[in-house]
Amino acid sequence: MNKKNDKPIVALIYDFDGTLAPGNMQEYSFISAVGRSKDEFWGETHKMAERQDADGVLIYMLLMLQEARRKKINLTRRKLRTFGKAITFFNGVETWFKRINKIGEKEEVTVEHYINSSGLLEIMEGTKIAKEFKAIFASSFYYNKHGRAVWPASAVNYTNKTQFLFKINKGILNIHDSEKINSSVPEEEKRVAFSNMIYLGDGETDVPCMKLVRQLGGNSIAVYNSSEESKAVAQRLYQQNRVSFICPSDYSEGSRAEEIVTKLIRKIKADDALSSLR
Repeated sequence: MNKKNDKPIVALIYDFDGTLAPGNMQEYSFISAVGRSKDEFWGETHKMAERQDADGVLIYMLLMLQEARRKKINLTRRKLRTFGKAITFFNGVETWFKRINKIGEKEEVTVEHYINSSGLLEIMEGTKIAKEFKAIFASSFYYNKHGRAVWPASAVNYTNKTQFLFKINKGILNIHDSEKINSSVPEEEKRVAFSNMIYLGDGETDVPCMKLVRQLGGNSIAVYNSSEESKAVAQRLYQQNRVSFICPSDYSEGSRAEEIVTKLIRKIKADDALSSLR
């Protein structure tokens, strides 16, 4: 059932790059560590993907391995985590989780936070906010017996991101379990109802998740930064009914993001109370 200690569970699910932190996580320290500019790195990623008709996530991971090898950087999990320490976040992010959890306690719901990202798990594990998440679903490397990254263990792109919504729905917190995710589970036994999900993303790559959450009764929010282009993308997603709300990527106390999420938490609580009367 979608309750914990008889409280409804509200799942806040976040994209990472452009949603919680400006830009792409590789741009904070990894790209400079291998002596490239971000334009060079992503330009080469695009060319390689186009030339081989390949998935862009797999290609950026391949390029990371190649560039680290070229610069004789030992790409271990620990090394990748050090790159995460350099990441800075949008205003209010570092205190957001504690504030939202307190709102959940006040409204008598259990709030859980999840990441659903095409970025790298290992880099996110090194960030200041890693401990805030119940699970981080993201791309990651496979490591050999010496602890060096040698191959993609998982590659998360914009379409296969949707599988992790179903994992959250059923309470599956790992990537490798393909048996339980495909098993039939009665609706009342699923851990987090889709109607209790709030998805936050910043752009087109989040559309499949945003749309699925909305279709199944939840809510999606498009956040935008200070650029006109970013705001135009969010407005277009709203006009196309891909998202329920749009707001600036400002997570500070009293922000529009906090206002929206607070009211959605209250709505989920009220809906749960009404459903218990049926």
